[in-house]
Amino acid sequence: MKTKKHWRRSVFWIVGILLFLVAGAMAAYRYWVYPPASEALTALKSDESVRIAESGNEIVFDPVREPVQPSVIFYPGALVDPEAYSPWARALAQRGSRVYIVSMPLNLAIFGQSRADAIIDAHPGESFVLGGHSLGGAFAARYATAHPEKLKGVFFLASYADKKGDLSGTQLPVLQLTGSRDGILSLDKRTEGEQYLPASAEYVSIEGGNHAQFGSYGPQRGDLAPVITEQAQHERIVSAMADWLASIK
Repeated sequence: MKTKKHWRRSVFWIVGILLFLVAGAMAAYRYWVYPPASEALTALKSDESVRIAESGNEIVFDPVREPVQPSVIFYPGALVDPEAYSPWARALAQRGSRVYIVSMPLNLAIFGQSRADAIIDAHPGESFVLGGHSLGGAFAARYATAHPEKLKGVFFLASYADKKGDLSGTQLPVLQLTGSRDGILSLDKRTEGEQYLPASAEYVSIEGGNHAQFGSYGPQRGDLAPVITEQAQHERIVSAMADWLASIK
């Protein structure tokens, strides 16, 4: 009988410790995820020019007028809430492009590289470009390398292609946007990554922009302070993206 009671007490303590560890892990995870700033939450409201809705694993920014092609699929950066990219996604939709921001398991694109498939398969009448911010861009490139026939182009926001995302042998149009005050993106790795991009790739540097202002989630640990406003950086993102999209046939 004593052994049985001892066993039950041991199970109770083991379960209690496991619950404590799970609760601690969840609390730590919430601490590390960058939430959307108030500006991003405001940009998530539909109006007479853009309809915004969550569908499956995507936030869809849909122009009220007939969308232009190609549509945009976007993979967020590591541990960044997908809603944090809503200001520039909304502005791009106001220019006529349908934008899909993809949510990732645990907010890490490494676990959701193929999530573009669901969007592409569900909309056979659309053409698409795929890109992402930081880690999201690297895994967008890996998807594009495996499925170049499904895409019209690839774009990088404060990101670069690696060997597993080698696009140099494709004919895909590529756009890479970086900020001159980016304290997160490694200059050496970005330069090294150019060998994995087509010779026709376009490179745009946003002077004064940093890493975090490719979204709207406040300062990021390790980043440099920007010398332009978040709104100004988003305007330059949208302008460069709109020009690039207009050049894709």
